[in-house]
Amino acid sequence: MKTILKSLLLIFLLAFSLQSCEDQDDVESPSDLQVNDFIWKGLNQFYLWQPDVANLADNRFATQDALNSFLRGYSKPEDLFQDLLNKPISKFPKGQAVDRFSWIVDDYTVLEQELQGTSKNDGVDFRLSYKPGSTTDLVGFVRYIIPNSDASTKDIKRGDLFTGVNGTQLTVSNYQSLLNADSYTLNMATYNGSTVATNGKTVALVKTTLDENPILINKLIVSGGHKIGYLMYNGFYPNYDAQLNSAFGALKAEGITDFVLDLRYNGGGSIQTSARLASMITGQFTDKIFAKEKWNPKVNEYYESEDPESLKVKFVDKIDGAAINSLNLTKIYILTTDGTASASELVINGLAPYISVVQIGETTVGKNVGSVTLYDSPSFGKTNRNPNHKYAMQPLVLKIVNASDFGEYTDGLKPTYEQLEYITNMGVLGDASEPLLNLAISKITGATAKKIQQDRKEALTTFTNAKAINGIRNQMYLEKAPEGLLKALK
Repeated sequence: MKTILKSLLLIFLLAFSLQSCEDQDDVESPSDLQVNDFIWKGLNQFYLWQPDVANLADNRFATQDALNSFLRGYSKPEDLFQDLLNKPISKFPKGQAVDRFSWIVDDYTVLEQELQGTSKNDGVDFRLSYKPGSTTDLVGFVRYIIPNSDASTKDIKRGDLFTGVNGTQLTVSNYQSLLNADSYTLNMATYNGSTVATNGKTVALVKTTLDENPILINKLIVSGGHKIGYLMYNGFYPNYDAQLNSAFGALKAEGITDFVLDLRYNGGGSIQTSARLASMITGQFTDKIFAKEKWNPKVNEYYESEDPESLKVKFVDKIDGAAINSLNLTKIYILTTDGTASASELVINGLAPYISVVQIGETTVGKNVGSVTLYDSPSFGKTNRNPNHKYAMQPLVLKIVNASDFGEYTDGLKPTYEQLEYITNMGVLGDASEPLLNLAISKITGATAKKIQQDRKEALTTFTNAKAINGIRNQMYLEKAPEGLLKALK
C-alpha cells in the first residue's frame, strides 16, 4: 500500500513540477537516441543534484526535438551520463569530485546480480596499494578467500601479496584490463617492510559465476567472563537476509554478553538490509527512525508536505513476516577499514543516536548518499523495459541522515580506537589474536591488547579494492525506484 501511495504522490509531483516535459513527450525519441533519452529523463527526474546541473534543468529543452538535438551530440551513452553528473570523479579525480559513486551499465542483468552478491569472480578479495616509493606501480594483498570459489582450491590465502598478472607489473593504468580478464595468473611477492619483490611463485585463477554469502564468519569467543559474539559480514545482500537472521539466532542462543560486528571489507548494499541488521543488533527500537532520506528538492519537498513517512527508514521486528532475532544490545563494537562504505556506514551512523557504538580500525570511505537502479521503462522500474537495449543507471538519488539529522561524514567515520591493517601482520580472520579483533576483545574485557606499532608506511597507501573493481562500487541502494515517470503522466 505504501509503495502505491508513493507512486501516486510522485505522479502528482511531476504533473505540477515538470510541465516543460509534457511537450517533449508529444514526440517520440528516435530509435538511435533511445538510450540517451532514457539517461536524460531519468537523471532529470531523480538525480540528487539535478538542480546543480544546467543541462538537467526542467526548462532546459522546450520540446523533444530540442532535447534530441542535444542528445545527438553524444555517440556513447556513457559520455552523456558522465557529462550530466555533478562534478563526477571521472572528471575531478583529485579530491574535488561531488559525485563519486553514480554509474551506468550496458547490461542490467549483471548489475542486478552484483547487487545481490553474484558476480563473475575467482574468489580472491584483495586490496591494491601503491608500491613503496611509487605513484604508478601497485601491489595487491589478499584480504580473504571466498568459499567455494576457484581460489579456495588453490595455494593462496589471506595476507599473500602479488605485484603482477601474467608477468606484467600492475599499474594504475593497466590493473583493470589485467584483473578483469576471465582467467589470469598472479605473480606473487614478498614484503620486508620497505621493499616489495617478486618471489617466483604464481597462482593461476579462473573466474566463475559465484554467489558470495556475505556471512563469512559467525562464532562465539569466550574470554574471561565474557561470551563475545563475532560476525564478519561482507555485503548487504537482501537475498541473504534470512540467513543473517539465522546467524543472529545462533548468537542469541549462545547467550552472548558482547558483540563484535566486522564490517572492515563491507562496501555496502541494501538500505533495507541495513535497517534489518540494526534491528537484529537492538530490538528495543521497533518503529523508531533508523534513518531519513533526503531527495532532490522537487521530489523531497512534495513528500515532506504530503507523506513525510515515506522519507523515514525505521527499525523493524520482522523480515517478510518472520520474527527478527534481536540481541537487545546497548553497546556494540564495529571493525572498519578504508574499505568500509555506504550501507555499513549507515549502520554505524543509524545506531549512534540509540546505543554506544565503539568503532575500531580505520576511517571509513564516507559515502552518505544512496542510489537506485533506473531502467528504460515507463516507470523507470523493471516492468515494460525497453527490449532494444539493456542499459541501466545507478545514479545517486538521495542523501541519508540518522534520527538526530546527522549525515555529514563525506570524509569518513573516524574510529574510536585506530588500528591499521598491516600486510606484514594480517592475522587470521576470526582468531582472537587478529589485530583488530584483538583490540576489540581487549576493550570488552579490560585485558591488554596485543601491541601493534602504528606505522602508516608499513600499512601502504590504498588505491582500490576488488569490490570496487568488480562493479559493486560501495553501494547503498533502494530496492526499487519510485514509480510514475514522464510517460506515466499521459
